[in-house]
Amino acid sequence: MKVSSRVFGILTAFFLLVGTVYGLLTHGEAVGMGALLLGGGLAGMITFYLVVVDRRSGPMPEDDPHGEIADGAGDLGTFSPWSWWPLVLAAAAALTFLALAVGWWLLVPAVMLGAIGLVGWVFEFSRGQHAH
Repeated sequence: MKVSSRVFGILTAFFLLVGTVYGLLTHGEAVGMGALLLGGGLAGMITFYLVVVDRRSGPMPEDDPHGEIADGAGDLGTFSPWSWWPLVLAAAAALTFLALAVGWWLLVPAVMLGAIGLVGWVFEFSRGQHAH
C-alpha cells in the first residue's frame, strides 16, 4: 500500500502543478485547467484513502522487499457472489446515460432506482439470512 499511495501522491502533485501551469500559460482556459485540477483532486482522494487504509491495516505483504507470493495468500475480504444489487445499480447507470440522449425527465427515475440499489447493496448483510 505504501508504494501505491506514493504513486498516487506523485500523480496528485503532478496534476495540480500541470493544471496550474496550464491555466497560467493559457490565461485561464477553463476546460483543460479544470480537467487537470479535477484529475489532481481525484488522485488526491485515492491517495487519502490508501494512506488511511495503510494505517489501519498495518504492514502488507507487498510492502516487504523480501516477501514471497505465498505471504499474500488467504481471505481478501467478504464478497457476495449471489447479490443482485450491482445489476440494479447498472440499470440505474444505464438509465442515467439514456437520460442524456432522450430527456432530462428520465433522470428522476434513474436517481430513484440508483438510491434503492445503493441502499440495498450497502445494507445487504444487515438483514435476513446473512445478517451479522
